[in-house]
Amino acid sequence: MQLRYSFRLYPDTGQQRALAKAFGCARVVFNDAVRAREEARAAEQPFPKIGELSTRLITQAKQTTSRSWLGEVSAVVLQQSLRDVETAYRNFFASLKGDRKGPRTGAPRFKSRKDKRQSIRFTANARWSITDSGRLNLPKIGAVKVTWSRTLPTTPTSVTVIKDAAGRFFASFVIHTDPATDATRMPETDQTIGIDLGLTHFAVLSDGTKIDSPRFLRRAEKKLKKAQRELSRKQKGSRNREKARLKVARAHAKVTDARHEFHHQLSTRLISENQGIAVEDLSVAGLARTRLAKSVHDAGWASFVNMLQYKAERYGRTLITIGRFEPTSQTCSTCGVKDGPKPLNVREWTCTACGSVHDRDHNAAINVKTAAGLAVSACGAPVRPELVLAQREETGSHEFPTQARAA
Repeated sequence: MQLRYSFRLYPDTGQQRALAKAFGCARVVFNDAVRAREEARAAEQPFPKIGELSTRLITQAKQTTSRSWLGEVSAVVLQQSLRDVETAYRNFFASLKGDRKGPRTGAPRFKSRKDKRQSIRFTANARWSITDSGRLNLPKIGAVKVTWSRTLPTTPTSVTVIKDAAGRFFASFVIHTDPATDATRMPETDQTIGIDLGLTHFAVLSDGTKIDSPRFLRRAEKKLKKAQRELSRKQKGSRNREKARLKVARAHAKVTDARHEFHHQLSTRLISENQGIAVEDLSVAGLARTRLAKSVHDAGWASFVNMLQYKAERYGRTLITIGRFEPTSQTCSTCGVKDGPKPLNVREWTCTACGSVHDRDHNAAINVKTAAGLAVSACGAPVRPELVLAQREETGSHEFPTQARAA
């Protein structure tokens, strides 16, 4: 299983200039490769292969006056930029043929020097290393200071240096882990749970536990509004406008980081305590077109479910997603009679068949668990279906440490 471990970087002034140069060279090679393919398409010629592009756009380009500065950065960075173009076109054609799941992917576009997020990738061929003092030594950049928040379980295969819109630098390491080995780190349990995601409460569990919604964006709206107002008053192209833009980006980054930390902590707790977890497949895109759009995006349900998916796959847990049209809020969890749809302002209702009084969200969580087949059977044994492989998500992983968190 492939995961990403991200750590904050603190390059000095000279290293920041070297990184900016590497970002620019990778962007130029990417744009040259896209231009070469588009020119071949316009001339009705076969697309040039990646080997031909590497020779023409990197090896030969370094010997020209207009592209001689490509030799000032690591060649691996430029080669990986060509790999990104190849992957982008492969995904585009697979999307056209219908072989790729999800929304349709567009053709690769030119990158701009004004893009706020930039990245470069170093593979093992680049001979990057982690020094004895804990710094990340990158070719033609130097030993960059890293804040290690946890240990790397295995040797990374590559590292991607990212600069985000808030001007922060991160090192993202690709780690290959064995799910069978990870599963032994977490003892099995007979506990199963159903989760009903919502807005008033972020999650209501089938055991009656209610987890309040932090509403990170709502709480930061006043500060964001003030920062955005200051940005709109600055003259375009001025240094003060760039400072104001960074202030807005950092405020949004603070909200995003807090939300991700909340999702990581909650998903880790649920995975560690339960062998089987059931959630509902919510139409986030559809709900985002309603008057509840801001609250839906603030909750971040899709990000939370993705974390549950890859953590369930990694640690040998079972995650089941039921259909979004399952009438979990209309069915009595006691007698199973469907009582009909109810408006959102109805938070508690009484079953007309058996007279049971239900909390709307708790009743829905129980029905989610029942629909997933995780409810207790007639003989008293919990039903545990076969393990369903979750979709791999390359993201930061809050592991279950077996030792002190240190570099």
